Amino acid sequence: MENTSTQHTTPCNKLQKNHLADWIFSTAFTKSGKIDDGSLTLKDTSGNGNDLELITNSEQGWVPPTPYIQWSADGNYMNFHNSKREKIGQYFQTVAEAPINEATFPSGYTIEVMMKLPQDFSPDQHSWMGILTRQGHAATIGKMDGEHETLSTLSVSSLREIQWSSHPTNLQANDTNWSFTLDSTDDWYHIAIVNDGSHTTLYINGVTDFRNAEEEMLGIDYVPGKGWNIGASEWGSEIDTLFAGSIQRIRITGAPLSKEHWFATIQKEGFVENGTNESIPLLTKQHNYNFLFIPDPQKTVRYMPELFQKQVEWITEYEQQLNLAFTTFLGDMVDQSDAEEEWHNSSSIIQLLDDSNTAYVTIAGNHDYGDKDPYLDYYSPERFSHKPYYKGASASGYSSYSIVSAGSYEYMILAIDMQHLKVDSKWAEQILAQHPTLPTILVSHEILDISGDGVSPIETWRGKWLWNNLISNNNQIFLTVSGHNHGAAYQIKQNANGQAVIQILVDYQSSYHGGNGWMRFTEFDEINNQIICKTYSPWVDQLPISERTYFDVAYLTGEGDHFTIPFPFKERFDFSSTC
Repeated sequence: MENTSTQHTTPCNKLQKNHLADWIFSTAFTKSGKIDDGSLTLKDTSGNGNDLELITNSEQGWVPPTPYIQWSADGNYMNFHNSKREKIGQYFQTVAEAPINEATFPSGYTIEVMMKLPQDFSPDQHSWMGILTRQGHAATIGKMDGEHETLSTLSVSSLREIQWSSHPTNLQANDTNWSFTLDSTDDWYHIAIVNDGSHTTLYINGVTDFRNAEEEMLGIDYVPGKGWNIGASEWGSEIDTLFAGSIQRIRITGAPLSKEHWFATIQKEGFVENGTNESIPLLTKQHNYNFLFIPDPQKTVRYMPELFQKQVEWITEYEQQLNLAFTTFLGDMVDQSDAEEEWHNSSSIIQLLDDSNTAYVTIAGNHDYGDKDPYLDYYSPERFSHKPYYKGASASGYSSYSIVSAGSYEYMILAIDMQHLKVDSKWAEQILAQHPTLPTILVSHEILDISGDGVSPIETWRGKWLWNNLISNNNQIFLTVSGHNHGAAYQIKQNANGQAVIQILVDYQSSYHGGNGWMRFTEFDEINNQIICKTYSPWVDQLPISERTYFDVAYLTGEGDHFTIPFPFKERFDFSSTC
């Protein structure tokens, strides 16, 4: 397997007896048949008789010659080419007499998978595709709470997160474990789901995150007469989304295994794709200055407030050294608007900026709204009214504008609330008319999203509305920044005056540790006429090397994370010819 080094362990005999099924997707373990005519059967190498048979999902009978499943060139793993766009595809299921079909795992379990995502992963083709699914649905056995249309499934979300959702034997509803987003489509991932007889933990390459099931879960329930699917999910006992990508091995053990007894560990040189821990200067020239944007902190506020605090402490410490002109939080200041502890964590940590007289502003995100406007209890205009840069708020109290001096210019930071978008945009129009010569950065929680190819930015309906009703006709708006939708991308559009407007999306909430402390720097270089965008995490940077995982990188270097945009400041900020 390319890009991967594996260490296989030799478990003791006691553990070997607990290996209920072991499927190695290699030509060496073909039991009978072949792919070409759909007759392939794969051997269960545990010796327990849980063989797999190839299934063709087609209403028309035999599948056409398109290769939905293929062996790798060396025959050591299997490639799946299914897509949600096609009604035909192939997957595997356990044979009818397989003992594992009725296993309930009363002593706990370990499910291991070695897999790769498809190179062309996109939400519209591959979201919620099944890796391993227990057939049937919970309603059949009287479980009507939670998602009763499914039973247990290991699947891939639209954000490339791994989800293990399972109905245990002791509950009437399912509970769910989530991984962070798997950023690479080139690397192999080792997935391990370990239930110790009561609680379940999901690991990716030996690393777990904070979104594990909280309920006490005993075993995995089953529907009599049903088996397991490999490479297909189900919904209401109907085949749903088929898998695309590569699978090398799946093993199910009827006991919780510690890491040293997993069938493989993945060792990699360096760090996560498109990231590095080699130092990158955040201020390349002393005369430059930075605007800093903090993407959705909701997950860190909820699960790891110490990480959020490290971010904010770092800002107060390095504000002057890095010429931070202004800091903007892009919304979702909490994850649960009815959780008082989250509001306390969020507000008390932000108080560090108040205490240090750091120039900043917040906007609300969709997670911040609730009964009696909890956001305004903590981030009302009154919190900012005494600050010299803060110039006022809309009647709703959610939108605001600030003015700061940086380099050769005064800049306006115009924050437009997403929930009060249309009403507050009328107020914003008035503010822009009152300050026609101020270069303006517009921030709102939602403007851009990522398209189905997983890379390209697209405008949301709010983004389109803002463009048509506010941005395009106000030439002084030269930059927009938003969060809300997971990913990092940017685009440059021409406004009604034929001038460039840079639009940036930055949101890492679904990544490891809810974003792992990554912040977006926009360095303004007036002399060289450019804006340099960089992404940095002080949290990771301070971690001892011995404590860093493969997913801990201080700097992100992907095309949407680190880029330079030519920007002729004098020409762009000459508003004398504005229509």
